[in-house]
Amino acid sequence: MADFERRIAEGAVIVADGATGTEIERRGLHTGLPLWSSHALIERPEAVEEIHRDYVAAGAEILTANTFRTQARTLARAGAGDRARELTHLAVALARRAAGGSDRMIFVAGSMPPLEDCYRPDRVPPDADLEREHREHARHLADAGADLLLIETVNTVREARAALAAAGSTGLPVWVSFVCGPEARLLSGETLDDALAAVARFSPAVVGVNCLPPRHVGACLPLLAAGAAPFGVYANLGEPDDESGFTRSDECDPEDFAAHARIWRRSGARIVGGCCGTGPDHIRALADDRAAVREG
Repeated sequence: MADFERRIAEGAVIVADGATGTEIERRGLHTGLPLWSSHALIERPEAVEEIHRDYVAAGAEILTANTFRTQARTLARAGAGDRARELTHLAVALARRAAGGSDRMIFVAGSMPPLEDCYRPDRVPPDADLEREHREHARHLADAGADLLLIETVNTVREARAALAAAGSTGLPVWVSFVCGPEARLLSGETLDDALAAVARFSPAVVGVNCLPPRHVGACLPLLAAGAAPFGVYANLGEPDDESGFTRSDECDPEDFAAHARIWRRSGARIVGGCCGTGPDHIRALADDRAAVREG
């Protein structure tokens, strides 16, 4: 059993990190599409490592490597398609260095997002492309030394299946997380219940939802709690943006975000964290709240 799966089996709630892309933008670095968070890998990799270190200091136990846009498909749009392996390895190394500075066990997750737009299920590529490109990205992440693979912000069952098959070929633990709108439906219109049933045959270590506002999480919780797999939740704060990738919102401060996460934990969530728009202060609030509950 891998260390990550053993940690999940212990039953404790694990605090994941918060956003990387919007945190890069918050710190004044360029995040224009299509490269988005990958600009920083090319221009300021030390800033990415600093963000990871800040999340470790805040109490995160999972760092998500900045590989959300290091697939060859995205990089090719900026004339850098041949740098997919190089930049994926760099991103994992930056997270690994930050994790190594802690006396706690910190897991490095390799991000495997949709190949196209997270919020446009109509743009999902043909099956053959999904299978080939997700397998390449998964292999890069595994070779780079990721502890687990995080298939995140998936908006169709079809791409979830392809990504899970690719991730499973590496032998690493896999966490698959869907982006949902109101009423626990994927952005494709498919129900979360059907999505969870469809991925069950791949035996993911963790399932979950992410990059949805806290107000939409509640409808997902009963379905996630009824499943056989442990589940995680990491919500966003803000809205997608066609130019910058995402517009942050301050409508939910760290303490309010922690209050939402408390509900997720009470419903059985085994991993809680933040997605786009959240930062180290939100994760610190989650970690402090979890500690207060344990001590109480």
